[in-house]
Amino acid sequence: MELRKIHDKAKAYHDEMIAIRRHLHQHPELSYEEYETTSYIIEKLKGLNIPVDRPLQTGCVGVLKGGRASDRVVALRADIDALPINEEGEHKQEFVSQNKGVAHCCGHDAHTANMLGAAQILSDLREEIKGTVLLIFQPGEEKLPGGGGMLCETGYLQEKGVDVIYGLHTSPDLAPGKIATRKGPLMARPDEFKIEIIGQGGHAASPHETVDPIVMASQVVNQLQTIVSRNINPTEHAVVTVGKISGGSAHNIIPEKVEMLGTVRTFAEETAKKIAGRIEQIVRGVTESSGGNYTFSFDSGYPAVTNTDWATDLLIDSASTLLGKENVVVMDDPLMAGEDFAFYQQEFPGVFFFLGSGSEETASTYSWHHPKYNVDEDCFTTGAALMASMVFQPIPKKVNV
Repeated sequence: MELRKIHDKAKAYHDEMIAIRRHLHQHPELSYEEYETTSYIIEKLKGLNIPVDRPLQTGCVGVLKGGRASDRVVALRADIDALPINEEGEHKQEFVSQNKGVAHCCGHDAHTANMLGAAQILSDLREEIKGTVLLIFQPGEEKLPGGGGMLCETGYLQEKGVDVIYGLHTSPDLAPGKIATRKGPLMARPDEFKIEIIGQGGHAASPHETVDPIVMASQVVNQLQTIVSRNINPTEHAVVTVGKISGGSAHNIIPEKVEMLGTVRTFAEETAKKIAGRIEQIVRGVTESSGGNYTFSFDSGYPAVTNTDWATDLLIDSASTLLGKENVVVMDDPLMAGEDFAFYQQEFPGVFFFLGSGSEETASTYSWHHPKYNVDEDCFTTGAALMASMVFQPIPKKVNV
């Protein structure tokens, strides 16, 4: 397949992808509640004569059979859920969210529009496709347990015999026309913890008659900062962050309890377990020495996103041809953000990459989950073309991850 032909088709469908994205942006839905979004996607796929499966309650999979007989199966994935956030930003006023407190401030509307653009390209070229293409529109990326893991647990993709899977995420740090990825670890596993520091409340003027959970919580926060610097090998990537502390009701009352929420980011389960153990040791030591008590829970999040070497080479080669080598960034280091695309990679060879979507002109350089998050819609030409092009790349047969 001549890649220029694919790129030209992406340009031809650019306006339609913009219209799709803006419709989705106006009608965002939270994780596992994407019923209207799913119906909209199904309608678009059926309009392209692409049959649809529904392995989960929300989301869907378009099954495009190529015109050339083959048992090869290439999967492309987009996530469809939005965030519980009130959006801001004058650049989005003409298509601002109509659902109060819910907004596509992470780019999933763009991912879905991009995938539907790729679906249009592939529908046009279906007689030249070998085997089957699975167009995965996945729910619930933003919320545990993660729609990617749920879909893998159904066995649907395993029964289809997926050979390789590709996914993308918009990036405000890259300009449209550029992509970035790397072999091996790309994004961290995002685990979560909750700590409850239990003391004995009383009057702020009589602290000697209390066990102050705020003082204990302060000591815990300080000591948690030593875990990465003193307990983890310096060559490993790891982060321990307390993101929320809540407790107390007035300036002159020492409370009974303080609650702390945080996240741990690593690339190995063993490292995450070690950090979880150290967190609890610190909390136990601080509370016992102060006469208090505690509860502690640690919830495993998504696995680390780890790109398959040979599939990453294919993506980089295809992107270099489509976009020019100067527009393909091979990252030196992984990111500490998490993504449930990792669940697919535990089952199949796969590659995740970042699609440049940031520009000052469209106010689209705000970080993910910022209320002003936006995308430069010029990115669709790049994303749809590259995703569609991967369907035509040669792949080793039934290679394990």
